[in-house]
Amino acid sequence: MDKKALATFLIVTLLAAVAVAFYVLVGVTSMTVPVRNFILPRRLMEILAIFLVSVSVAYSSVIFQTITNNRILTPAVIGYESVYMFVQTVIVFLFSSGTYFITAVPNFILSIAVMMLFSLLLYNVMFKKGEGRNIYFLLLVGMILGTMFTSLTTFMQMLIDPSEFLIVQARMFASFNAINQALIFISVVAVGLTVLFSLPFVKYLDVMLLGRETAISLGVNHSALSKRFLFIIAVLVSVSTALVGPVIFLGVLVTNITYQLIKSHKHTYIIPTCVSVTMLALVGGQYLVARVLNFSTTLSVIINFAGGVYFIYLLLRENK
Repeated sequence: MDKKALATFLIVTLLAAVAVAFYVLVGVTSMTVPVRNFILPRRLMEILAIFLVSVSVAYSSVIFQTITNNRILTPAVIGYESVYMFVQTVIVFLFSSGTYFITAVPNFILSIAVMMLFSLLLYNVMFKKGEGRNIYFLLLVGMILGTMFTSLTTFMQMLIDPSEFLIVQARMFASFNAINQALIFISVVAVGLTVLFSLPFVKYLDVMLLGRETAISLGVNHSALSKRFLFIIAVLVSVSTALVGPVIFLGVLVTNITYQLIKSHKHTYIIPTCVSVTMLALVGGQYLVARVLNFSTTLSVIINFAGGVYFIYLLLRENK
């Protein structure tokens, strides 16, 4: 047992719990009973959504960086966010904002279905010839397809009516405000089942971190496990993106902060600590948006700004 890593995890988790309690309870005592009965459930649903996104982003980002052996890459490079925005734009472009598929549950299910179909087609094409195609070729193709979807999305957004564009624009930025409860319950089931499915394979991540050749020499079926983990990543990223929207730089921000805090290579410490770090970042950012900035901006703008600056810092540090 790594006592230092365990102590770090407990401290970060305690800080996240304090932040959650403060966010939920701040100002409650001065509210009237009707207002309190309206605000508290709303805040609790926001916290549950933040927890689901924290688990999805932290879990998928750490796994992705392990199998790619690169700490500045996240699943965003494959193009999930681009596919999500492409789906939202196509719906409005073809059917207008009054269509059935723009409503919460149908849109959520359709978005996940298209992103999963994109993942399965991409993985199937890339891996159908066995060992000849490595993970970096997959990333290259994913980046190209992501750029293509982004270009098509931009083209359609230039053609749609300005009033219709406002519907699409609202989907461009992640938001934890007024999330449909039905989406929360569907996400809980999807994320919970995916995490439970992946738990027996987490122990192999410690070996995969050593590199493909070393893992294979130690008896790990690196190719099969990589495909399995990529499927897990696809589910988690699809659910979190469809639930709140795209947050591109969140993964690279929270994972690298976690690596600075946790010096252990064991993923049984890294992943839970990363979840707590993500919770702390999202709750702090949501409080800043709601209480300090008075909803003059969105949480994704703050996260992407901080994550983008940190990403540039990581690139500059790697070049030294």
